[in-house]
Amino acid sequence: MRWFFVFLVVGVIILFLPWTQNVKVNGTVTTLYQDQRPQQLNSPIPGKIEKWFVKNGDFVQKGDTILKLAEVKDEYLDPNLIYRSKEQVDAKKGVRDYYRAKVGTAENQLNALQVAKDLKISQLKIKLRQLNMKLEAENAELMAVNNEIKVVEDQYLRQKKMYDEGLVSLTQFQQRNVSYQNVLAKKTGIENKLAQSRQEIEATVMEENAIIQDFTDKLSKIQGERFQSLGQIQGSIGEIAKLENQISNYQIRQGLYYVLASQDGQVVQLNKAGIGEILKETESIGTIVPQRVDYAVEMYVKPVDLPLLRVGQRVMCVFDGFPAIVFSGWPNTSYGIFKGKLISIENTISVNGLFRAVVVQDSSERTWPPQIRVGGGAQGIIILNDVPVWYELWRNINGFPPDYYVVNTESKKN
Repeated sequence: MRWFFVFLVVGVIILFLPWTQNVKVNGTVTTLYQDQRPQQLNSPIPGKIEKWFVKNGDFVQKGDTILKLAEVKDEYLDPNLIYRSKEQVDAKKGVRDYYRAKVGTAENQLNALQVAKDLKISQLKIKLRQLNMKLEAENAELMAVNNEIKVVEDQYLRQKKMYDEGLVSLTQFQQRNVSYQNVLAKKTGIENKLAQSRQEIEATVMEENAIIQDFTDKLSKIQGERFQSLGQIQGSIGEIAKLENQISNYQIRQGLYYVLASQDGQVVQLNKAGIGEILKETESIGTIVPQRVDYAVEMYVKPVDLPLLRVGQRVMCVFDGFPAIVFSGWPNTSYGIFKGKLISIENTISVNGLFRAVVVQDSSERTWPPQIRVGGGAQGIIILNDVPVWYELWRNINGFPPDYYVVNTESKKN
C-alpha cells in the first residue's frame, strides 16, 4: 500500500508537469539561394570532346576549364573564318565608299545642271525683255504711222478733190498719191516687223519651256541615280552590320570551345567518357556542387497541421547521421538537436499533397553541423504551446488537435 500511494502521488505530480506540444514533420536539407544549389554543366554548342582538364571529385574555382571542345559543324571548320569574314566586311565597306563617292559626284552634277539651267533661263528672260521692249517700240512706231496715214490720207483726198476741180495739176496730184502710198507701205512694213517680234517672243517662250523640260529630265535622271546610290549605300551598311554581327558570333563561339566552371565547387557525376565523344547543344556534362552553402531545411506539413504554423516559430531539427536523444515533450532536455526558425510557408499545396515550409538556422543558437549536405534527410519538431501532461493526455484520448489559437491579452482601446 505504501508503494501504491507513492506511485499514485508521483503519477499525480507527473500529470501536472509541463508538456510542450509539437508537430513532427520530415524534410530534406536544401538551400535558400538558387546559385548555391548543384549546378549542371551543359555544353553551350555542339562539339567533339578534345581534352578533359578535370575528373570526378575535383574541386574547381569559378572560371576553371572543365574540358575543351572541337568544332563539328562544317560552316565553322575553316580556321581562317574570322579573317575571311573581315575581308568580306572590308569589301562591302569599299562598295559603300564607292557609292558614297558616286553620290557626291551626282550632287556636283545636280549643282552644275542647276546653275546651267538658271543661266539659260536668265539669258532667255533678258532676251524676252529685249523683245518686249522692241515690241513696244514697234507698237509706238505703228501708232505714229497710223497718225501719219490719217494726215496723208486727208491731204490726198483734198488734193484729189482739187484735181477734179482743175485747181491743181496732174503732177501735183500724182506726187501726193505717191506720198500716200509710201506711208501705207511704211505701215505694212511696221506691221510685218511687229508680227515678226511677236513670233520671236513666242519662240523664246517655247525655247524657255523646252530648256526647263530638258533640264528637268536631266536633273530627274541624275537625282534617280543619286537615290539609287543612296539605296546601295544603305544596303551595304545593312550587309556590313550583318557581317560584323557574324564575326562577333564567330569570336564568341570560339570562346565557347572551352567549358568553364560557373562557380566554386566540386565536380561530380561526369557522364561523358574519353576523347572524341560528340556533345549536342545544351547536353549535360556533369554537375558542380557549390562549396559555400547557406543551408536550410524544407519540410512538408499536412494540411491539418498548417494552422499551427507561423513565421518565426521555433523548430528543432534532427539531421540524418547525427545521433540524437529526443524527448518531444521536453525539447530542452533533448540531445543532438539543432534549433532553427520557420521563415516561410508556401500558400499553395505541393504535388505530394503537403504544404512546403522552410526552416533556417537560428543565429542566436548553436550552429548547424558543417557536415550536412544538400539532399540529406532531416526531421523537424515544430514547437507549440506548453500545457500540463494531463491536458495533453486528455487531448490525445479525445483526438483533439494541439492548441493553435492565439489569445490576445492586450486591452482594446475604444
